[in-house]
This record gives sequence, C-alpha cells and structure tokens, in this order.
Amino acid sequence: MFFFMPLAVEAAVVILTARHRELVWLFPILAAAGSVAGAALTFTIGSKIGDEGLTHWISEQRLKGIQHKIKQKGALALGSAGVLPPPFPLAPLILACGAFNVRKTPFLIAFAASRALRFGIIGGLAFLYGRWILRFMESTAFKTVVVLFFVAALLGTTYTIYRIHQKMRARQART
Repeated sequence: MFFFMPLAVEAAVVILTARHRELVWLFPILAAAGSVAGAALTFTIGSKIGDEGLTHWISEQRLKGIQHKIKQKGALALGSAGVLPPPFPLAPLILACGAFNVRKTPFLIAFAASRALRFGIIGGLAFLYGRWILRFMESTAFKTVVVLFFVAALLGTTYTIYRIHQKMRARQART
C-alpha cells in the first residue's frame, strides 16, 4: 500500500533460483504465498474502510473505473489480475474488491493461482537463464539501474505518503 517497489519479488525469485537451482520449485511457492498474504491483508483493510474510505487511497477517477470492472466481472476474473505485471495497479484493485464486498474466498483462490502461475514462469525462466542473469547482474550498467529503481521506489513511497497526508488534511479542513 505505502511502499512502492516494482519487481522486487520477481527479482528475488530470479536471484534465488539462479543461485539455488535445486530449489526452483520452492521460490515461486514462497513468493506466491507472501503475495497472497499481502493481498488478504489489503482485501481485509478494504472491507473495513468500505467504499467511503477508498477515496483516501484511490483517486476518484481510478475508483470509478475499478468499481465498473468489479461490477462487470466476477471474483475469479478479478483475482486473475494477479498474473499481470507492473505497472498494473494491483493494490488499489485488491483494496477496492474488499471495499465493494467481492466474495473473498473465490477472489483469493483465483489470486493465488494467478500469482503461482506468474512466479512459476519467472522461476522457470530463471532456472533456464539464471547463470547468464547473475553474470549480467555483476555489470556496472545493472548496478546503476538498481540504484535508479531504488531511488524511484523511495520517491514513489514518499509521494504516496505525501498525497495521503494532503488528502487527510483537506478532509479534516472540510469537516
């Protein structure tokens, strides 16, 4: 919700699989389990804050689009969004599913399956190309890109916290 770190879990699966090829089956399962646990927490937060509370987290325009998709599609279709790569805004979708009372169990089952598929594919590719990836990760160019991603993550996190703080202050000023 607050922390902005695109592709961090994917990178962990790739690195771990490339270094420990015998555990290629384990890392996607662990990544999917962690992702589902985070989604369950986000879903629960959404159900607690309700649709009124969503405006603190999601812009009005994005919220209308998500609400339309939720009404149009079922829990299984929404949960399958877990296979989509960044920059797909997954956290707002999960939060909104909780707030709009999407059926939790089918949603989380579909989400778990889609995350397992996603991380399984990533783990399989890391198994095949892992040694090349590790060599590439030692390059100066890669290290520079990682630093840039880290700076972007810090800036994204700071901006998110700032926007939430601004919205909360504006709402308090109105009441």
